[in-house]
Amino acid sequence: MASHRRPKQPGRTRATVLTATAAAAVALSSNSAMADPVPDPTKRGVKAEVDRLHEDAAAATEKYNGAKEKADKLQEEVDELQDSVARGQDDLNELRNGLGSLATAQYRNGGLDPSVQLLLSADPDDYLDRASSLDQLSVKQVGALKKIGSKQRQLKQQRDDAAEKLEDLADTRKELGDQKQKVQDKLAEAQKLLNKLTEEERAEMRAEEQRASRAAGERVEMGKEEAAPGRAASAYQAATTRVGMPYAWGAKGPNSFDCSGLVVWSYQQAGISVPRTSQAQANAGTRINSMSDLQVGDLVILRNDLGHVGFYAGNGQMLHAPKPGAQVRYESIARSGMPFMWGVRI
Repeated sequence: MASHRRPKQPGRTRATVLTATAAAAVALSSNSAMADPVPDPTKRGVKAEVDRLHEDAAAATEKYNGAKEKADKLQEEVDELQDSVARGQDDLNELRNGLGSLATAQYRNGGLDPSVQLLLSADPDDYLDRASSLDQLSVKQVGALKKIGSKQRQLKQQRDDAAEKLEDLADTRKELGDQKQKVQDKLAEAQKLLNKLTEEERAEMRAEEQRASRAAGERVEMGKEEAAPGRAASAYQAATTRVGMPYAWGAKGPNSFDCSGLVVWSYQQAGISVPRTSQAQANAGTRINSMSDLQVGDLVILRNDLGHVGFYAGNGQMLHAPKPGAQVRYESIARSGMPFMWGVRI
């Protein structure tokens, strides 16, 4: 006869252990899902990580280019101000010498009037404020004194402007150094990963990129779309002569380029000056929001931070300097791994 007793329930201690074990399993599962992915040691995994690092380096390069452009402009402005101050000081000295000669002549003619003794003071404006003394000055003296006061105010303003710009220049140079270090760190990290691959694997990666570039170039030839009006077509044609040239961060030709540097150089060949950085180039012409409206020679702006630029080459392809370690080449916009933001027609 079968027993109808209820099965023995696990004791409190055993239930607690089981519950804790289940909770731990859930926690481990959750932590595993949230943890950073383990780097893929295969060639494909290394390539993906290297590409990411190179893209980050390229974006930092555009920030470096912007800081360098600003630093160069500030340095020019500071130099101009300092030259102007030096010339102004010479003019001021000449005016004071003129007043000194006038005072000497008055002394020789019977003594220096007390009011004239103030002519060479450090603050001629204060002297002019003493209206009670003006009747003791000649018209020539008053005019000379006013010129000195005006020149002193001008020099003070120029010195203040120069000091302010020097502070901006120091800050900009620090930013320049920071961005340069960021680029170098990203490139060094990418190189460490590449060094983990065999020479054969690295050669295969280069061959894959070359095949992709040739295929993109063939698609461009097959498409043969209409060129953008104006000098954009000329700039694009200049860019096509740079295919195969190496990417070099901060470079703008003629034998190596970063992405915005290729645009700058190409438009120079067409007789047009464009801004240095991809961010500034993104607003240098008429914006084209749809890829379907692009014409050959239009600029293609990629990345959410507007950190990459190239030329539209037709048939969904672009011509650009893609990243460190690569060459100027054709590439599918859709397969570049960077989101399309908009086009620009210079």
